[in-house]
Amino acid sequence: MGDVNTLVGRGSHFEGKMTFEGVVRIDGSYAGEIVSDDTLIIGEGAEVRAELDVATVVIYGIVYGNIRASNCVELHAPGHLIGNIVAPQLVVERGAIFDGQCRMGVEAWEAAEVPPEPEHDEP
Repeated sequence: MGDVNTLVGRGSHFEGKMTFEGVVRIDGSYAGEIVSDDTLIIGEGAEVRAELDVATVVIYGIVYGNIRASNCVELHAPGHLIGNIVAPQLVVERGAIFDGQCRMGVEAWEAAEVPPEPEHDEP
């Protein structure tokens, strides 16, 4: 993973559609859609309510939404994901929480329609 190109810092609140190149880190809150062929980092303390279509996503914060990743999804403690994943690779660290469904493999990603987000009460 390279250097962070863009940082959405703590206390920041954004809404809409984000597209980017390089590495973006979100430490604030974001709602909407994120599309990129690069890496997204969701920092500890961040809250993201979005549909993600990225190459790699690394989660330390909270994500509500579905993820379609062409490379990998990494969920690290104390990260929390409520949503579904389609990706060729998934890493879940002890202490992280994943509440949803996952389809893996290149074939799943190429044919992917992410299943609808599960209905849950927010933590």
